[in-house]
Amino acid sequence: MTANPIAETVASLLPRAKAELAELVAFESVADEAVAPRSECEAAANWVADALRAEDFQDVALLDTPDGSQSVYGVLPGPAGAPTVLLYAHYDVQPKLDESAWLSPPFELTERDGRWYGRGAADCKGGFIMHLLALRALKANGGVPVTVKVIVEGSEEQGTGGLERYAEAHPDLLAADAIVIGDTGNFRVGLPTVTATLRGMTMIRVRIDTLEGNLHSGQFGGAAPDALAALIRVLDTLRAEDGSTVIDGLPADAVWDGVQYPEGDFRRDARVLDGVGLPGNGTVADRIWARPAVTVIGIDCHPVAGATPSIPATARAQISLRVPPGQDAAEATRLLYAHIEKRVPWNARVSFEQVGQGQPFLADVTSPAYTSMAEAMEIAYPGQKMQTSGMGGSIPLCNTLAALYPQAEILLIGLSDPEAQIHAVNESVSPEELERLSVAEAHFLVNYAQSKKG
Repeated sequence: MTANPIAETVASLLPRAKAELAELVAFESVADEAVAPRSECEAAANWVADALRAEDFQDVALLDTPDGSQSVYGVLPGPAGAPTVLLYAHYDVQPKLDESAWLSPPFELTERDGRWYGRGAADCKGGFIMHLLALRALKANGGVPVTVKVIVEGSEEQGTGGLERYAEAHPDLLAADAIVIGDTGNFRVGLPTVTATLRGMTMIRVRIDTLEGNLHSGQFGGAAPDALAALIRVLDTLRAEDGSTVIDGLPADAVWDGVQYPEGDFRRDARVLDGVGLPGNGTVADRIWARPAVTVIGIDCHPVAGATPSIPATARAQISLRVPPGQDAAEATRLLYAHIEKRVPWNARVSFEQVGQGQPFLADVTSPAYTSMAEAMEIAYPGQKMQTSGMGGSIPLCNTLAALYPQAEILLIGLSDPEAQIHAVNESVSPEELERLSVAEAHFLVNYAQSKKG
């Protein structure tokens, strides 16, 4: 990295950043009380609020959002007439999953093989630390040249829309000239990347009931309608023979025309087992950035341990459907319901529950903010040009902000490179990426302030 005062300051602050990230990762801040106590999220929110106060942020507040979570807000006033930039991250995390599969405790930041491991290290507690590093570097080198608003969400991973609804009810709160969403990642470690598109999502639970209670499989099996068998048949209809997502009326043939994702790289990043094929058709980029993708993320039925020879009366599944730009998440939900209802066998009873929903997002990569970020990334990553890519995941807040502030320029960067393995066991963050992206964000704020003076 080319020596410059901002980069030197960030490098000197990295040990402090590691210690702070360790404190933040230690909170099991899963925004689902069935998984972790609410006190963990409350403690994480207070930690974030204290960190903002320590950096002289004003109006620091814990916002009680309609879904029962808390988001943390603060504003750092800049010079008179300076533009306002909103920095976003979230402190809630995915569940730890199978703790025995972690090579180190999931809520204990652990350095190994040049990376820092822990749930939320990249997604997205590390994103908040990145914002702090950038601001501290600027304060040590002449001051922050813009007014900065920070919003750190408390239920992003649940997709319950609390912050979106709060922002809609308080439209002035997050108003900004530019918005940096620190919740995506570089396409590859060392390759500076902004994310131009996000798939939206809809999350539903489907329940099938066939009997008043479980029955002996020997006495009634063969004629009694099996709820689990009915559910399995329904779920299988959501994919074609080649594994492509097929939902009646939902287009699934779009083509991605940006940077491509070589299949060999994808297989390595996704840790696909030798000899196992990839589902779907088209390029990898088509499948993960431009097309819908359905995933059955959970099934309620008899566990194998302690299973009894009985016919299930009820079975339930949770389904995640990723929705690409150009499609409407609400319409995709309607089509998903209709597809399932049409295919339930034996006239079994089916019911649905909407768990979460968010619209896809398409950024304007021609805006002045992107020019400022491209120049900043060239400083932080010498010899590299900024790339644009898609992201298969969802950040529903992006569309809310775009609708509330149509003139705002929205950029998506972050620490979730493929090696980070977010949402899986052994999540990690690259400290080198944390350092370089913090430098990039600091220079972006300088560049953006200068661009607005003209």
